[in-house]
Amino acid sequence: MLPILKISDNRRFLVTAGGAPFFYLGDTAWELFHRLDREEAAWYLENRAAKGFNVIQAVALAELDGLNTPNAYGALPLHDFDPARPNEAYFEHVDWVIAKAESLGMHVALLPTWGDKWNKRWGVGPEVFTPENAEVFGEWLGRRYRQSAIIWVLGGDRAPDNETHFAIIRAMGAGLRRGDGGAHLITFHPWGGTGSAEWFHGERFIDFNMRQNGHEPTHARYAKTRVDYDRTPVVPVIDSEPLYEDHPLSFAAADHGYSIAADVRRTFYWDVFAGAFGHAYGHHSVWQFFADGRAPVNGPIMSWREALEQPGAGQMIHGRRLIESRPMLTRVPDDDLLVPANPPAMVPGAGRYRFAGTRDAEGRYAMIYAPAGRAFSARMNRLAGPRVKAWWFDPRTGVSAAAGEFANEGEVAFMPPTPGEDLDWVLVLDQVSQGYGAPGK
Repeated sequence: MLPILKISDNRRFLVTAGGAPFFYLGDTAWELFHRLDREEAAWYLENRAAKGFNVIQAVALAELDGLNTPNAYGALPLHDFDPARPNEAYFEHVDWVIAKAESLGMHVALLPTWGDKWNKRWGVGPEVFTPENAEVFGEWLGRRYRQSAIIWVLGGDRAPDNETHFAIIRAMGAGLRRGDGGAHLITFHPWGGTGSAEWFHGERFIDFNMRQNGHEPTHARYAKTRVDYDRTPVVPVIDSEPLYEDHPLSFAAADHGYSIAADVRRTFYWDVFAGAFGHAYGHHSVWQFFADGRAPVNGPIMSWREALEQPGAGQMIHGRRLIESRPMLTRVPDDDLLVPANPPAMVPGAGRYRFAGTRDAEGRYAMIYAPAGRAFSARMNRLAGPRVKAWWFDPRTGVSAAAGEFANEGEVAFMPPTPGEDLDWVLVLDQVSQGYGAPGK
């Protein structure tokens, strides 16, 4: 059985019940329960576990006509569209998938329902929830998965538009709490470009804030992660829907083309270095499990099975291992590690080429993300101790190489190993006395 997760004492991170740090590395599989049979689900889950993902994001009442189109075994989730009458046959399959994920060491970030089931901004609906039946459904789910490795995610790509919608969300959260006895964390998945904090910050039924920075390739959206990090009261934050790999950039493929692995790597480091406690990856074909014979959503360019091996998915583990290779629970964002250039649009930069910094609050280590091979200078006084050891960490391979030892004074200039190239690197600076090993190991 996987450990129950809770919020760290400093309110910034997730930890296990025993206090061990937990870096949330999620994969987005919204249609997992709805579209895959057990053989396919096992194939998918085993692939993601092998790539180092430890959270799978999926929806019980799915987005793509999830109330009208049955699952792979011909079962619909509800009898007569009534949330108070869930269909046991449908949820037996959900049970199996959740148990399989847990057996592979992965939690499931489970959305009870996609947003158009309570707020039909787009999608096929129908809207079936009221505050009363939302609480009933939430309590039923909470009881059913009380012993499972679950993180509850309310909402689903929608903004609450009126008091009834707010009441539905709060009622479902109350039902989940009653059903599982408060065993699992609860958050809210918002509309694109927004975060749960815009509606629910500080509310007791939300344990951490979740953002959907969305499918933009430039830094402006991802700067909002730091905005949520800086809110009071302090609440952990994560971006659960950044730019997907092989997704139409800004939903305009004809104008901008499709994203690539470099784009999704940038979002990882922008979010995590801004203070996020983890990160979620997504592939545009995988979230919808696109295959021949299925209606495409927003122009997927390959099948979900092909997409499982796209490079960005395999590179997320390098970021996770980098963060886990240094003390995690004292990490803070710190762009002041960077010395601004003239003009600052060069360093710390803008658009796709925004640099970002993070460090240990006690000055034991620091990291600077360089999205391109451009010279920059670091302020050494952000670290403690007389001497600092530098490393270059490659986000594409997870390989690191020593880059010298320096006196901890003044400003030191650095040039990434691939000058002038559109290739990203992480500079890691360690207080020598700590004796840390190679980053990412």
